[in-house]
Amino acid sequence: MAEPPTPGAAAAQGVTITRTFDAPREDVWKEWTEPERFADWFGGAEAEVRVSTVAMDVREGGTWRATMFTGPSRREIRWKGQYREVVPPKRLVFTLSDQPGDDRYELVTVVLTDLGDGRTQMHFQQRGHLSAQQYERSGQGWSTFFDRIAEHLADA
Repeated sequence: MAEPPTPGAAAAQGVTITRTFDAPREDVWKEWTEPERFADWFGGAEAEVRVSTVAMDVREGGTWRATMFTGPSRREIRWKGQYREVVPPKRLVFTLSDQPGDDRYELVTVVLTDLGDGRTQMHFQQRGHLSAQQYERSGQGWSTFFDRIAEHLADA
């Protein structure tokens, strides 16, 4: 019987999610790189991201930001990051942080594979410095965000 991973090992693993969307790869790419589309799904159904708060300079070295309002108290979360790798419409690598003044960040990698027949597989990874519990919550959050992408693409 294999031993369960230690908390440090689980934290080092981060978040990995693979989803298949019934949409062409270019449309899934736009969900990640166009402010209007990104604002629609980032935060899931429980949060609001106003498109006016989203800025995206989608090129290597470019920056991005978005402000999320969440929960009954409408807590404000200011997200920011920098694009590290941009290979349209296949691969997007960027940093992610919601901690002002903190130089630590998470690294997000999104790989989109054209499966044919108008379907796209998205392989998502988030790695960095979070605890195992934080990664578990983060993975749950991203899953709900990706449900919103699926809904948005189905309505397109």
